[in-house]
Formats: sequence, structure tokens, C-alpha cells
Amino acid sequence: MLLTKTLQIPTADGRADAFAACPDRGERHPGVLMYPDGFGIRPVLREMARELAGHGYYVLVPNVFYRHGPAPVIELPEHIGEEVRPALVARLMPLVEAHTTERVLSDADAYLRFLTAQPGVGAGPVAVTGYCIGGLLAMRTAAAHPGQVAAVAGFHSPVGVDGPESLHRLLSGLTAVVHLGHAETDLTPEALGELNHALDAAGVDYTSEIYPGTVHGFTMSDTDVFNPSARERHWDRLLPLLDRTLSGS
Repeated sequence: MLLTKTLQIPTADGRADAFAACPDRGERHPGVLMYPDGFGIRPVLREMARELAGHGYYVLVPNVFYRHGPAPVIELPEHIGEEVRPALVARLMPLVEAHTTERVLSDADAYLRFLTAQPGVGAGPVAVTGYCIGGLLAMRTAAAHPGQVAAVAGFHSPVGVDGPESLHRLLSGLTAVVHLGHAETDLTPEALGELNHALDAAGVDYTSEIYPGTVHGFTMSDTDVFNPSARERHWDRLLPLLDRTLSGS
């Protein structure tokens, strides 16, 4: 059995609504902060949080654009087809641009403080995972909290998109074990080589790979780009990573 609930996370700028899922066994479990893609908290994200929680984790999914209203911040269709996607992305871009690094890091502090204070979360390190822009937020959160974040994973995420200097700053403080699962359309083999070289140079313990036959957004079952086998691959990478790094939590 799983326990699910909607929560309000106190932040420096107000309150972020969030979805949480955890095993309903009255025990403490390792905490996982799950950043959604740009479309935010919706049925597919709640489904993924529940699936992860079923493996023994307390999963917290924040509405990262809470400053603009509760999730869903923009009205979303049940299925995000390619005919509506460009218009939805155009509405989201101002929110993404307003979400400065300062806001990201302030919110990350609040999210982790809230997560680790939950009675269902055990003492010890946590993990952070994210999708699309959420993967970049996950990496920034992990880099800002070395020692507390033991693992970080990003899927079809724009890590490295801001250039080598920004990537170097991002990786320099990272102590977490990393997995990055890239869409085939997001990253050329050459760009993957450059990213992996930067991870090597920073001494990061990582796996970073292109998932074959995928396009951006491949984990999201409410989109035209959903790839069931790639989402299964994402679980096959994420679950062992969490087991390896959080099993003592």
C-alpha cells in the first residue's frame, strides 16, 4: 500500500505545492526529490512518483513554478500531442526564463529541508532526480548540497547546454553519483563525448548514455514522444543507483 498526499512546502518566496508518495508502513524510508519536466505535476508525474515510492522511497515532487500559481500552472490537455506542444512550450518559456539560478538554489534548500523533516523520511543522504529542465535543476541541487545528496539522475535533460564554463562550475562541487540518460535527438555522439570528458575531468562517479531510438521527453506517457522501452531502461538505471547509494539510509 502507498500513501499519497498533496503538501505545501514553505519557501523564501511563499509556498510551493507538491505531491508526495511513500510506502504506507509506518516506517522511515530514504528520501527522493523528483523534479518534473516543464509541464509540471500532472497524472503522469504522480504515476511515476508512486512507482518509485513502491520500491521503498519517500518521493516528493514540487511545483517548481509555484510563483506563477498552483500546478498545473498552464492548462494542459490529457495528451500533449505534437500539434499542441509548441504553443504550450511557448507559454512555459517565460516561466523557465524567470526561474533564475538564485531561485533554483533557494528553492532547493527549501525542498530538501522539507523532505528531510518529514516523519516518513529516514536519516541519512537523499537522492534527486529530474526530467527535461528538472534534470538540470536536479544537478544544480546536488552540486549545491554535497554530502547530503548521494545520487542524482537526469533524463532527457539539458545538462551542459549553457556551455563548458557553466558545466565546469556545475560539476566542480558535485559529490553525488550521477546517471544521465539522454535522448538521441538531444545530444550528438560528439556532444556526449564532450560532456563525459567534463564529468571525467571533474572526478565524478557517473554513467552517461544516449538511449537508442529516443526523442526529447521519452519518459512521459502523456506525450507523442513517449517510448515505453526507454522509460523501462530509465527505471533499470535509476533503481540500482538509488539502491547503491541510499540502501544504508
